[in-house]
Amino acid sequence: MGGRGFYVWGSFGVTAACVLIEVILLKRAAGDTRRRLKRMQQWEEQ
Repeated sequence: MGGRGFYVWGSFGVTAACVLIEVILLKRAAGDTRRRLKRMQQWEEQ
């Protein structure tokens, strides 16, 4: 890598961490949305 291995692998690691964080946040947001929709549906049924 011509002495640039730290930069290359560091960039790869940061990118992988960002993707992982994004997936976690999206799953959390999807769960929140499902719970909110379920509450709205129950509220409308009353």
